[in-house]
Order: sequence, then structure tokens, then C-alpha cells
Amino acid sequence: MSDDKKWPAMPDHPPEGVWSIRRLFRFPRDMFAALPPRLYRAWMAQVRTPFYNSFMMNDPKVSRAVLNAPPRDYPKSDTAYGQIKTLLGENSVFLTNGDIWEMQRRIINPAFEGGRVKAIYPAMQEAAARMLPRFEKLADGTAQDIEFECSHFAADIIFRTLFSVPIEHELARDVFENFQAYQREQPVFNLANLTRMPKWVPRYQTRLARKSARLIRDAIGALVDERMQSIKNGTAPNDLATKIMTTADPQTGHIFDREEMIDQVAIFFLAGHETSASALAWGLYLLAYDQDVQRRVVTEAKATNTDFKSLNTMKLTRNVFHETLRLYAPVPMMVREATKPATFRERDVKSGDLCILSPWHSGRHERIWDEPHAFNPDRWDNLPAHCRDAYFPFSAGGRICIGAGFAMIEGLLGLSTLARAFEFTLGDDQPVPVAHLTTRSKSGIYLRISKRSQHK
Repeated sequence: MSDDKKWPAMPDHPPEGVWSIRRLFRFPRDMFAALPPRLYRAWMAQVRTPFYNSFMMNDPKVSRAVLNAPPRDYPKSDTAYGQIKTLLGENSVFLTNGDIWEMQRRIINPAFEGGRVKAIYPAMQEAAARMLPRFEKLADGTAQDIEFECSHFAADIIFRTLFSVPIEHELARDVFENFQAYQREQPVFNLANLTRMPKWVPRYQTRLARKSARLIRDAIGALVDERMQSIKNGTAPNDLATKIMTTADPQTGHIFDREEMIDQVAIFFLAGHETSASALAWGLYLLAYDQDVQRRVVTEAKATNTDFKSLNTMKLTRNVFHETLRLYAPVPMMVREATKPATFRERDVKSGDLCILSPWHSGRHERIWDEPHAFNPDRWDNLPAHCRDAYFPFSAGGRICIGAGFAMIEGLLGLSTLARAFEFTLGDDQPVPVAHLTTRSKSGIYLRISKRSQHK
């Protein structure tokens, strides 16, 4: 990449040294619009308010110390994530801590271990095949927003692998369509949460967000009811939902009841669909941004089969996906709450303080990465150890994402399938990354799509 080539899309950061009440109120809608560029250089930053004390930890040694510590030392913060409980419920594995979380992981982990992902890979391939005609409709030479179709593909994979139903299934479609409305309306953070008001104090949500969350959970509940009945009848397919719903905790013998399973499916959909859709859309944008890399990915894709074993040979495509996750981390920030005093970089962290781990800032840190804001997938061929420590899009340690391997396979399949079939070029307007539930574009990601000649 030439030195004078413009960086790929960056957020609308405020000027250095500027702080205002307006920025504070923009924070729940778009964290990037409230955070100064100096955080790309800071090893550790402290924020004191009358309501809470927090530390952003960009030093890889510090962030890894928090992430790799016993989960009870730095549990998930209800301050940060309480706002999305209307969708995820009280007992989602994403939100719980302590004994409950440990039990839930013991029940869920077997569904994603060993050859389970390989067994459900044909369902992923079917979703990829069904995606191609939808993208072909967009291939008319005009700039088209690709985010919706990327979401459609990711949602189709979730429902095919979880419940053995395609996105066209009525209940699956209800979940997908209502989630599109929910993720536009619902910020991750809320000022009421950040002021640490008591949990019983209602958090403001728009009427559409509340309605969408209720409809999503109702549709998931109907899918769970159908599966519980088919398990009882002995006719349930051997998919992820059946595995999870029939696995007992080896220590307590507990099996998820209906409400618990609804909570887990809600986070599978949020984590497995929304984050994957974000990564695929930004990955396609980066291929459009760098035509040379796109041509190399196409060459690799055409020389490789799409069977499960062949995915391991897609070295360049894997590098592109890693670089996409570095530049556009789907979950830009993770918040933990200290349960005991600690000292990092000569700063005292007290019990109750918030520890903010930012895959976005760590992945672009100007004192860690060479050309941190540039798109360079080849950097992954020989990545220094300190850079690997600064890369944690799926978290790390005991609370690493259960579906990290699933997501990597989905990303490789999606990128290679689309690159093999279509050519992507940039639209007229540069997308602007914003932090919603995941890292999305402020006004869509518009690319020009043309059907690729099979003889190229």
C-alpha cells in the first residue's frame, strides 16, 4: 500500500482537548463521537465522575491481566450492560457472573467443542449459497448498502445451525426483522446506567426498542417451545439448540428451562448474528477499498474448495478477516468491574471501579502497531507478540467468546463466497464507523457490485 493512500473509514472523532455536555449526551448513541483521538496513544486513561471511577486499559500487559484473571475478580459490569436486559433477560450467559455463569458455560461449551462446528458446517454452506441470489439483485452498477444483506446472511446461519430452520421460517423472520429495529434504537450504554442509579430504577428506552425486544423474545419462545416438544417426541434434529437443551450441568445436573433457554438464544442471536454481520460488511468494504488485496483473495478463493477442511488453507482470506476485526472490532469496548483493589501502571484501581478494555483502541494503538489505521492483511504473516496481545476481538481468558471459532469459519466462508462471485468497488461516500450495539456505519456501507466473470 502506498504511503499516500488514504486510510480506510475512521469515526468522527472530536477535536483534541474539547469536552462538552453535548458530547456526554452523544456517548450512548456513539461512543466514538465522544472519545478523543489521544486514546489511540494512551496506555491507560482514568475518568473520574461523581458517579463512578473508570480506567481505559490499552497497555496489552494490563488488559491481558484483567481478561486472564479469574472471572470473579473482574466480572461483567451491570453498569455497562444493564440497558440491554429487556432483550437478553436476566440470565443470559453474556450478563451473568459467578456460580450462575460458570454453570451456564459448563452447559453451553459442549455444543461448540470438538467436531460440533464441522458437523453443522453444511448448514453454513447452504446459507452462503442462498445469499448469492440476493447479492446478485444488488449487482446493477449503482452503489448499494450491503449491511442489510450481510445481516440477512448472518441471521440465516444462526437459525440454520441453532434450530435447523432457514431465515424464511416465519418465527426466524420475525426475530430478524424486529432485531433490525431494535439495534437502531437501543444503545449499549445509557446515562442512567453510567450514573449507577439503583437497579430497580427504570432505564429509559424508546417505545420501539421495548416493543421490538418483546416481539423478539416472543418469537424465540415459540421456537424453544417447538424444540422442547420435538425433544420430548424424539424427533429433534441434531443441531445446537438440541445439544444445549439436552445437556445437563455435570456438577449440578441442571438443564436449562424455557426462560433460561430464551435468554441464551437471545445472546446467541445478538453475538452470533450482529457481530458477524458487522465483520462481514466491513470486510467487504476493505476489499473494495484495496483492489489489489481483493484480486488476491479472488485468486485464493477460486483455487480453493469451500469444504470445511479447505478453509484452513485460505491464509490470505483469514488474514483479511483478522485485519478487519482489528480495524473494525465488532464489539468496540468491554467493561469489567473490579471486585478487589489492584495497581496497574502505578494507578490504584479500587473495588467497584470500572475497567474498560477496548478492542477498538488496542487494535489501532499508535504505540503498538505499525501504520495502525492502515489496511494491511499481510502484517499477520509475521505479527509480533506484543501486537497479538493487543488483539482480542473475541475477548480473552475465561470469558472468551464461546463462538469465536464459529465466527472465524463464518467470516472465511462469507468473504470467499462473495469475492468469488462478485467484484466490489467503493461507492461515492466514505462510511463513518459508529458504535451501536456493534461497530456499524452511520449511514450504511455503500459499494458498487458487479457479477464477476468466471473466466477472470
